[in-house]
Amino acid sequence: MSNMLSHQSVRGLLPSRPVDGHKGTFGHALILAGSRGFTGAAKLAAEGAGRAGAGLVTIGIPQPLAPLVVPGLLEFMWLALPATRFDSFSTEASAPALAAAESKQAVVLGPGISTHDETRRFVLEFVRQCKTPLVIDADGLNSISINPGVIATAAAPVVVTPHPGEMARLAGITVEHVQRDRVVVATQFAARQKCVVVLKGHNTVIAGPDGKCMVNPTGNVGMATGGTGDIVSGLIGGLMAQGMSPMDAACAGTYVHGLAGDIAAKCASQRGMIARDLLLAIPSAWREIEGC
Repeated sequence: MSNMLSHQSVRGLLPSRPVDGHKGTFGHALILAGSRGFTGAAKLAAEGAGRAGAGLVTIGIPQPLAPLVVPGLLEFMWLALPATRFDSFSTEASAPALAAAESKQAVVLGPGISTHDETRRFVLEFVRQCKTPLVIDADGLNSISINPGVIATAAAPVVVTPHPGEMARLAGITVEHVQRDRVVVATQFAARQKCVVVLKGHNTVIAGPDGKCMVNPTGNVGMATGGTGDIVSGLIGGLMAQGMSPMDAACAGTYVHGLAGDIAAKCASQRGMIARDLLLAIPSAWREIEGC
């Protein structure tokens, strides 16, 4: 049994913003993202976390890429991590990344990180040991598809945000099966791996490990463009950093992401919109949801 999200239901999930709050009040998100040719993923995920209302955002990036990512991101901190010769995270990045995660309230792992063998090993080690609530997206999911059971044994709560192809690899089934039984596939995987699943696509399905399932009605086909998935993982991570439960953050982040896409399409059109149009529409989406 699944229920549709709405402005009202999402509004009721959001944490308060006390008048005497400061940046420490609203949490610190760590974004582990990017590799050679995919630095934009790190930027978009970080900006998604910032637009979610996180007080602080730090980007962990392979060291050689820091000069490409850091300029222009004036609001965010950064952490250069050991890299492979392919400019992706190396296994030596595990220790400093885990140390950085200890002082954060949420971590986003995976946007644009590649599936280089050494990077896969970094991902598996990080997921096993990270004690901070974790969002796994994109190549992070592709890296754990060889051993999806690592999710169930993770040291912290996990949200996974697969598109249908990634879901098929994680579950060991076909994309056609995923699309035919989206609610069933998402809820069964969430229960089996003890995580929250955000199965992206038309009417995104959000399933919890306790059997709860919600469906998101917002969004449009204009969002089928590179970078929008990085933004939603950042949004969910930014909300978790503020203390929201993984399920609530997944519901609210997915809903505002789709609503921002609907708002962006009114100006840029579904055919012409790009991920940055959606990103810039997020404040308007929050204003509409919160009625202010």
